[in-house]
Amino acid sequence: MGYATTTAVALAGMQGHVVEVQAQLAASVPGFTLVGLPDAALAESRDRVRAAVLSTGIEWPHRRITVNLSPASLRKSGSAFDLAVAVAVLAGHRLLPAAGLDRVVHLAELGLDGRLQPVRGVLPAVAAAVEAGRTEVVVAEADAAEAALVPGARVHGAAHLADVVRLHGGTVEHEAAGGAVVPARPGLARRPVGDLADVVGQHEARLALEIAAAGGHHLLMVGPPGAGKTMLAARLPGILPDLTDAEAVEVTSVHSVAGTFDPGAGLVRRPPFEDPHHTATPAAVVGGGSGLARPGAVSRAHRGVLFLDEAPEFTPRVLQTLRQPLEAGELVLHRAGGATRYPARFQLVLAANPCPCGMAGTDAGSECGCTSIARRRYLGRLSGPLLDRVDLHVRLEGLTRADRVLGSVGEPSSVVAARVLAAREAARARFSGSAWTTNAELPGPWLRDRLRGEAGVLPRVERQIDAGALTLRGADRLLRVACTVADLDGREVPSVDDVDTALVLRTGEQRG
Repeated sequence: MGYATTTAVALAGMQGHVVEVQAQLAASVPGFTLVGLPDAALAESRDRVRAAVLSTGIEWPHRRITVNLSPASLRKSGSAFDLAVAVAVLAGHRLLPAAGLDRVVHLAELGLDGRLQPVRGVLPAVAAAVEAGRTEVVVAEADAAEAALVPGARVHGAAHLADVVRLHGGTVEHEAAGGAVVPARPGLARRPVGDLADVVGQHEARLALEIAAAGGHHLLMVGPPGAGKTMLAARLPGILPDLTDAEAVEVTSVHSVAGTFDPGAGLVRRPPFEDPHHTATPAAVVGGGSGLARPGAVSRAHRGVLFLDEAPEFTPRVLQTLRQPLEAGELVLHRAGGATRYPARFQLVLAANPCPCGMAGTDAGSECGCTSIARRRYLGRLSGPLLDRVDLHVRLEGLTRADRVLGSVGEPSSVVAARVLAAREAARARFSGSAWTTNAELPGPWLRDRLRGEAGVLPRVERQIDAGALTLRGADRLLRVACTVADLDGREVPSVDDVDTALVLRTGEQRG
């Protein structure tokens, strides 16, 4: 009887669990049994592994083979276990030295010809392995660059199962045809980021965009077509600071699991930008799929921007699912295969027309045939509880002919980005030692205690609450915006003028 053990990693969302792959070969009726809660794709690995071994020129053992994935109570999914199963079987058949294999992690899918195919989620899987003390990792050659991004990992990239056999001290005569290497799965092409200098006019909207970037605040822009809503939203990532090392690893891990990461470009250092179409389903936006849910647009936008253009056109189910991540900064998705948890701390930018036809507020506003009821019903698709979680509400006016011809050129993104970076660094220094990094994350009680001694700051907000213009949640968000305005002006504590500015940008009420 032969026995051997190696390891792999099972991913549940972003969390990895080291799995022992145990193979036992008994002198009995030939067969191949795979146990340990495998899903359908993993159960099919029996056929892929057998074909890959035969293609390598190794005789398949005619014995009773039982492969156990331990712990057996943990659900396993995907094809990343193929290589570990093959190595365990070959070591159990004494074609490989079994000593030390239990400390090596194998992550790759096997093709029928024995080639190693790349898999999703290599970065978080290798990170989990290193954290568990398994630093020796074997992956497909196309995944080697991604796996090498994990500090402390000793990565071996292999193009073919024969390469893995030789790596572990086995003997095989097979040579991969032409040294063929499976290309890495391409990531999504990153669109070029425009410059704020391209935006004509809209000074209040530009100010709101700068405040949103400096404090991590959510933003709603309402205006007619052509006013510049989409241009402004697309330029928000260009004025955001680079991600920190910890944030870059976190964001890269999400994109690795989602299959949208290009390992050739290294860690994701710039804030991501996601703009799903208004026909997107809830599963596409928040994540979904059978078994264990995959990350959706809100998780791919983690530490970046989620832009919903024509926001009232999104289905109510999609819009309401945003409320949990807006508050908690993460998503917990429950499916038949279990619950998965994904980070989702993004900046939400909503853009909407003022009416169904979009002509209200333009030079051709007289052509708008929408009734007042139709306008209210259209914008009413954005529910009160959702809008209450959006810090900045800005109304853009249609550009006149003079604006288009003689409109002044605003500051470029580089100038605005420098102010945003200074404000972010001031906030980060103030919150040093806490879990907060931006003003948008500040808890209400902390804000109120900090501003209680500032004359006139809280009474202005309290009057708005008494008048019904603000909810308690809205008041906290207004104070967070006031803190960001102060940071942009280089002041430690917000003043009454800062609160007034925040109030104008949230309710449209004029100062006084």
